[in-house]
Amino acid sequence: MITVKSLMRRISQVMAAAALMPLAHAAPSASGQPVEGAIAGSADGMALYQAHCAACHDGQVPRAPHMITFSTIGADTILNAMNNGVMRAQASALSASEREVLAGFLAGEAMAPPKPILACTDPMSELASADAAAMQGWGGNAKNHRHSDGAGLDRNNVDRLALKWVFAYPGALRARSQPLVHDGVIFVGSQSGDIYALDLESGCAHWTYSAGSEVRSSLSLGQVPGRDDPVLYMGDFSAAVHAIDASDGSLIWRSSVGGHPDATITGSPKLHEGSLYVPISSSEWATAADPGYACCTFRGGVVSVDAASGEVNWRAHVIDEPAVETGETNLFGAARKGPAGAPVWNSPTIDAERGVLYVGTGESYTSPAADTSDAVLAFSLATGERQWAKQLLGGDAWNMACFIGEAANCPEEDGPDLDIGASIVLWSGGERDYLLVGQKSGDVYALDPDKGGAVVWHNKVGRGGFLGGVHWGMSANGDSLFVPIADTTITGRFSGPVSPGIHALDPTSGEVRWYTPSVADCDGKSPIPVCDQGMSAAITSTDQLVFAGSLDGNLNVYDSLSGEILWSFDTFGDFESVSGDTALGGSIESDGPVLYKGHVLINSGYQFGARMPGNALMVFSLPPEADLARSTRDE
Repeated sequence: MITVKSLMRRISQVMAAAALMPLAHAAPSASGQPVEGAIAGSADGMALYQAHCAACHDGQVPRAPHMITFSTIGADTILNAMNNGVMRAQASALSASEREVLAGFLAGEAMAPPKPILACTDPMSELASADAAAMQGWGGNAKNHRHSDGAGLDRNNVDRLALKWVFAYPGALRARSQPLVHDGVIFVGSQSGDIYALDLESGCAHWTYSAGSEVRSSLSLGQVPGRDDPVLYMGDFSAAVHAIDASDGSLIWRSSVGGHPDATITGSPKLHEGSLYVPISSSEWATAADPGYACCTFRGGVVSVDAASGEVNWRAHVIDEPAVETGETNLFGAARKGPAGAPVWNSPTIDAERGVLYVGTGESYTSPAADTSDAVLAFSLATGERQWAKQLLGGDAWNMACFIGEAANCPEEDGPDLDIGASIVLWSGGERDYLLVGQKSGDVYALDPDKGGAVVWHNKVGRGGFLGGVHWGMSANGDSLFVPIADTTITGRFSGPVSPGIHALDPTSGEVRWYTPSVADCDGKSPIPVCDQGMSAAITSTDQLVFAGSLDGNLNVYDSLSGEILWSFDTFGDFESVSGDTALGGSIESDGPVLYKGHVLINSGYQFGARMPGNALMVFSLPPEADLARSTRDE
């Protein structure tokens, strides 16, 4: 079996050879057949790469995956990214055959095609309409606490967790769709756009549904009037929302809600009382790197969709004014447009008592930065009317052009790109409510929802940076707010002391109760992709425990009162999957741990910004009660 270490060495050798050899053989198409014509050939693949890709993927752009990572994935997936995914704008100038040549070249000596997934032999049991043990969607509940009642895990038994099985996402280099467990079935999306219904006990697949575009968000599940079976909802990278029957994966409806060519859905849609609230982000921050692109026009927002029909109830924008031409051009003659930007990366927070939802926003893409960028916004659940906006960082305008030499579309502010990427936590303590906010700057705030978001307290617990500070998600139990800090360094822009790890704060005052640093476990892990100990992924808590993954691939469990590490597992490496294929574990990024009836689920592997790629869904569980009792007696 090829290990991850030897694989990374082989990738480097293959790509170095590809760059030096006078290649003349026909490059394979995504279907494996040679491509004929004037541009066919691996040498032409290198020429295409140098002309269209090298400026970003040779390491100059921290957010762009390094060239060597492409050799761990098949040409089909690379081609899909250029045709339908994150690279569609950048590849728009290439012909269909040029894309095929480039995909085949980048795939190089890719790993063998994945084996077919393991199909269940027994039919799925009828799904219950509700499951009190399940975490509901991305945030665990409508208020985004990311908290579980314990799932049978406590500080006395968590050290007995053991790996139960591993699922390998076919043709994937990252695993970022947070699993949803309901009535013993795991529902999860993938980089390929496939949705899987996996049996919790065995990992076999009951059914697969193809969304057609990457699914980055967690799924939501609920009941629709007139239907007996529960319904699953998810958003895809093309900004389409899908509703499918949870029992068999059949499509009920599909609705495109983006409203902009570069619109995407990254944050998880939130289901509440018959409506699905969908956050809208975009890839225009990357499209802006093209000096010939008229930058920029995306406005960010939230869309309310009828859960039964898919019809849009209302659409609310983060930036009120549509973008217009400013009358200026960039250095390459492309028109300058604006205002633009302020994507919504996070899953909305529902405040049913006040009849509003809250979201955090990202940076502006154009100068001057909009006053609703890097802000917390409150919208009416019923109408989408904005109730208030509280900006926490002004003057933040940035796009990917700022990393490119010509920088034709880089706003004059040039960042620092410190979004509010994590969902807002609505927390009640005593006789008042708090909106708890974490920002990529490393700042944590408590806002007053009854006073237009007025700041109650503020504490800076991290240095911050492009990947956080606080990146994807905090967690809160009844006593504490748990704050993961990345403070990872991928450029030289941010300096000063760093504090990666977990911070426990008093939600009423912001006072730090404990801090447990994250220590790098990078020995033997390739420096390219980058390995460090930052905690960028969302975390999950119970009354006694905190579950958190790190960029070096470690999954840790902390005592919620002391911060002591009670259990740890290194997910980096290669693991045999339930299908007999090899699953690769890497960085833990974006989505966080899911708890369910003595089980812990985590995705491992994240090819983005030179992080450690992988394609593993790992399921841990306590041993059966009989084995646990026997082990206890032996001690």
